[in-house]
Amino acid sequence: MNNGLAAVVLAAGKGTRMKSALPKVLHPICGKPMLAYPLDATRQAGIEQISVVIGHQADQVKDAFAGQDLVWVEQTEQLGTGHALMCAAESLEGFTGTLLLLCGDVPLLQADVLEQVLHYHKHEKATVTVLTAEMEEPTGYGRIVRTNEQVTQIVEEKDATKEQRSINEINTGTYLFDAKFVFSALKNLKTDNAQGEYYLTDVVAAAANAGHKVRGVVIPDSTQMMGINDRRQLAEAEAVMRWHINSELMAEGVSMIDPTTVYVDKGVEIGNDTTLHPNVQLRGKTKIGRNCIIETGVVVVDSTIADGAHLKAGSAIEESQIGPDCKIGPMAHLRPGTVLTGSNKIGNFVETKKAVLGEGSQSSHLTYIGDAEVGKNVNFGCGTITCNYDGANKHKTTIDDDVFIGSDVQFVAPVNIGRNSLIGAGSTITKDVPADSLAISRSEQKVIEGWALKKKPKKS
Repeated sequence: MNNGLAAVVLAAGKGTRMKSALPKVLHPICGKPMLAYPLDATRQAGIEQISVVIGHQADQVKDAFAGQDLVWVEQTEQLGTGHALMCAAESLEGFTGTLLLLCGDVPLLQADVLEQVLHYHKHEKATVTVLTAEMEEPTGYGRIVRTNEQVTQIVEEKDATKEQRSINEINTGTYLFDAKFVFSALKNLKTDNAQGEYYLTDVVAAAANAGHKVRGVVIPDSTQMMGINDRRQLAEAEAVMRWHINSELMAEGVSMIDPTTVYVDKGVEIGNDTTLHPNVQLRGKTKIGRNCIIETGVVVVDSTIADGAHLKAGSAIEESQIGPDCKIGPMAHLRPGTVLTGSNKIGNFVETKKAVLGEGSQSSHLTYIGDAEVGKNVNFGCGTITCNYDGANKHKTTIDDDVFIGSDVQFVAPVNIGRNSLIGAGSTITKDVPADSLAISRSEQKVIEGWALKKKPKKS
């Protein structure tokens, strides 16, 4: 332990109003669990020593953040914010620096605000600094009671007088404490209040009564302090965050025809001069290059799209790599493991899965290419499929460069097609085809002249 900076994030609540089997702090906002945002903001503000207080479905919360450098503290009974910090005290034994306390269900708080509050707290040499907000309708929030610059107490609404309820400066639940003071003050907390809980706000009053400097910093944008307690607030927070994401992307040179209908997850990268049409969804670890066009209804998940790609309406792309100048769709489905090297065309109602296509290869419509390795400049005719599954195992189809495949061809894998071959329309290919060959597999056509005249009923 040292005398620098540390943080405690409160994330033990059950979130009853969410009406969900999922812990509240794991509900996703723009592609990340809610708790990820206060953790990220804390790290970006320069605090690496982070304890997280968990309770409801603790193991599930831990699993969601496995591998991160966090200290997990379990609060088996939810007896208030003061009690939560008491539970974290052991994880911070010996720490005497500045302690940040914030809530895991406040995902919109930005790192620059935390940095400003940290700077102010240090400059003022305060024992306690409270992050506050001014609200026209403060119902439900604790009120900040001041004497000039000094915050004298924070009164929870259920314990507030009529006069105190008229105050519109509210407690956001984010604090900076002198660690030595706060851990000493926690020992004196009592539960003689309307909630029967240990109020952390009582520590503020104790500091003021002891003559310590207690300050409040009003955050200019109160939406950053929006707490999430139900699905409606979750949707509101996501709308705010989505607008911030889209605004930043547009400032960096991305065009959006209607940004209110574009859904981009936090962390998605998009190059400049790319245009996003309405109802596009870019999710997960997706990266989009420059000069791309992404049309209405396209969904891209955990995929890389290179410069100059054109994704046409209604296409879905998952865990795939799309090379430069490719044209996808409309209504194409690229499943995990698809790799397009570049200048490929995957047209309407084409599905790919674990398929690697060399440069210039194309399939314009109504084709399935699965478990396949395809060379350069290969043309798939309409209705072609790789029959990769025998009911028990998957098998691979290998097609070399410059192969032309006619319509309605079935490749029964495993099968290898040599370079510069031509596969006749309607063929079922069950054996390897050497290079420079013509492969045809179809039944002999028979024509019986006059047959229709004999079979059709005569008109009266």
